[in-house]
Amino acid sequence: MQTRSSGNTQGIDVSRYQGAIDWAKVKASGMTFVFIKATEGQTYTDPNFQTNVTGALAAGMLVGTYHFFRATTSDGAKAEAAHYATTLQKVGGAKALQLPPVMDYENNPGNLSKAQINTVAKAFLTELQRLTGVKPIIYTGNSFAGNFEPSMNSYDLWIARYSNTRVPEDQPAWKRWTFWQYTDSGKVNGISGNVDMNEFQGSAAELKAKYATATPKPPEPTNPTNPTEPPKGGEPMTAEEKAAFDTLKSQVDKLQARQQMEVPVWAKAAVDAALAYDTKNPLFSIDSGASYDFYRFITVMYRRGLFKK
Repeated sequence: MQTRSSGNTQGIDVSRYQGAIDWAKVKASGMTFVFIKATEGQTYTDPNFQTNVTGALAAGMLVGTYHFFRATTSDGAKAEAAHYATTLQKVGGAKALQLPPVMDYENNPGNLSKAQINTVAKAFLTELQRLTGVKPIIYTGNSFAGNFEPSMNSYDLWIARYSNTRVPEDQPAWKRWTFWQYTDSGKVNGISGNVDMNEFQGSAAELKAKYATATPKPPEPTNPTNPTEPPKGGEPMTAEEKAAFDTLKSQVDKLQARQQMEVPVWAKAAVDAALAYDTKNPLFSIDSGASYDFYRFITVMYRRGLFKK
């Protein structure tokens, strides 16, 4: 496979083992992206999952998640996919993040044959994509990658090989890596102790563009009407801005009318930004709470830059 390049963007992957993380320092140290452990098996959820996702997003990182795979049957694989997808809903779902979900399949405790490994892997990947609407990535080690058949090359590869001199080996399914985890003993400002270091096969802009379709786009403006008083410092909105604002408000009203709940931690930054966008003419009120779908919608709009002045 290809070597590392000085122009490639850098990132990390983390779990509860990294403890409390200062994400602003991580971002300032030059890290662009992060994969955060979400789940393992059919029931385990990393206790730092939501905190890490919220902190990384607030710091401006490109965020993805991963699931440590343990299944030995297709039914077990589907159950693991369901557990992962359900857990992702706690942070707005897979589409609310910039990077796809990941199947971390790196060992064979059930002593499965290669054919069985591919069968359970495909069951998990297919079910996860069905549940989340996002095509996953495969993470595996340099040796274990040889178990995957050529048809698996439709999935991007995140491969582990800890070496400063040797590149990952060509595999039946892949001749190039998309992400390379090149050490498990990296040092990054903002994290105490070691952390896994990763490299994407291109620049930060290329990484963002590659997976841009993983997140939904904001509504397109329709049927422009007359300008009205705006959310931007008292200046009149253009007809296009007014139409977009009306479309957004209509969707917000529908979502807010559903079962109400207090603001979840992962949505607080988005809600605060939306309310601060225009204090004289607020887009919504959450005095009595709002629905989960409402908070997810506002969070997606926030991450798409809709509430920037």
